[in-house]
Amino acid sequence: PKTRLPAELIRDEALAASGLLVTNVGGPSVKVYQPEGLWEQSGTGAKYVQDHGGKLYRRSLYTFWKRTAPPPAMLTFDAVTREVCTAKREVTATPLQALVLLNDPQFLEAARVLAGQLLRTYPDDVAARARLACRKLLGRLPDTDEVTILSRSFAEQKALFNQDEPAARKLLATGEAKADDSLPVADLAATSLMVNAIMNMDEFIVER
Repeated sequence: PKTRLPAELIRDEALAASGLLVTNVGGPSVKVYQPEGLWEQSGTGAKYVQDHGGKLYRRSLYTFWKRTAPPPAMLTFDAVTREVCTAKREVTATPLQALVLLNDPQFLEAARVLAGQLLRTYPDDVAARARLACRKLLGRLPDTDEVTILSRSFAEQKALFNQDEPAARKLLATGEAKADDSLPVADLAATSLMVNAIMNMDEFIVER
């Protein structure tokens, strides 16, 4: 039977596919990307200070957890608040989960880093990029229709980014991992969105 992956593994999966995941064992908790002001709005008087560098890419096991203001991306994927003992997590499917995969800096950054690898490996073959991205993110190769749809999506996004380079650069600036300046801006941005679209497929978050 199919099983939706836990919140922690969904984040780790994106980081692992992009090569960003830091697998060191042990050490203190880390503060990863989080919307500004959440701790302040919780009324505890505490201020969230995000970590930087490799700490941002540690496994979700090490993510700092404040019971009065848990990481919102993980809560969206049914992680529990940890205020009480929970024997089994409920599993839901909501539009907010798609919004996290489409907009959360951690997923956009992972998509962009993976896109850079794809573009360097296949600079002139969009279909090959789509196939390798599916292999890394879904564990399988796409069929002909999927390659066609992904390639068409890439072409549409590239055309838009060619007309609006500032928008492409804004997308590529998401996250702390530095984008490869030697790669064509529109190509990299369009490939990033193609990878991000694959992350939004059911198979990315569901184990069969």
